Amino acid sequence: MRLKKIVAVAAASAAAAGMLASGAVAQAAPQGECPTMYVVAIPGTWETSTAADRAPTPGMLAGVTDRLRGTDIRTDYVTYAATAFPWEGDVYGASKKQAHDNARGMLEAMQQRCGDTKFGIIGYSQGADAAGDLASEIGTGTSTIRPEKVAAVGLLSDPRRSASDALIGPRVPGDGAGGARIGGFGWISDRTVTFCAEGDLYCSTEDDDYVTRLAGFAAQNSDAGSSDTPRSGAEAREIWNDLNMAGGIPALQGQLTDDANEKRVAQLAQFYGSGAHQTYQGYAVDSAGNTPATWLATWLRDKAA
Repeated sequence: MRLKKIVAVAAASAAAAGMLASGAVAQAAPQGECPTMYVVAIPGTWETSTAADRAPTPGMLAGVTDRLRGTDIRTDYVTYAATAFPWEGDVYGASKKQAHDNARGMLEAMQQRCGDTKFGIIGYSQGADAAGDLASEIGTGTSTIRPEKVAAVGLLSDPRRSASDALIGPRVPGDGAGGARIGGFGWISDRTVTFCAEGDLYCSTEDDDYVTRLAGFAAQNSDAGSSDTPRSGAEAREIWNDLNMAGGIPALQGQLTDDANEKRVAQLAQFYGSGAHQTYQGYAVDSAGNTPATWLATWLRDKAA
């Protein structure tokens, strides 16, 4: 019972992501209005909403999209539930699937209307989770979106970041709390970049932290219709194999002792107090002093040229 309770709490913690962005599901451009690049931006948890009494507010991705004004780049934000907990409405898995499906629909509409328009996909936190899943589907040939249409994918604090992804900025340990995507980004790997601030546990979980990895897996698969069964099975086997290599169930039990739980609570308190998850418009990722937001905006402009 204690194990179930701790994993459930950790799953909720791993699922809660984000703080701020704007959004509205947009229709494809009217006939004759085809931009050079069309960027779909997916906000993070609580940054947007489908609820009538909750208006979206400017958020983390505004630091990117504001810098694209005055160019021939059209940007539309995705509206979705952006929730994480059952008492908010949609659980994390269902909320993320809605973001993924809405973003894909927007790209499909633009693809049908504007054959020469390039695509950009960006996301923050839960939005990066959804954006990364969409990019993975496109890159591995399981999407209706043609890979050659995608010019750029930028992910800020991706809960499914892989250590093998193209990280811009200081190196961080491990993978995202939700586990790396099986298959990666395939044909669009060379056009996909990720950002993860030091100390951001959503996108940087130590490989030997099995409690958080299990919690992240539970959050990813928290809705019956939200998971890709073959991939989720492979991801579960990867965690299980890694755990067995580390000593099996006794190793997991060692991370659930009273002392280990106290350390975990302290670690989470330090993480939430640090604001590491909200620093993507602040820390430098290169010698020129670019932040993730300014770097990504410049990159998108270059890709659109």
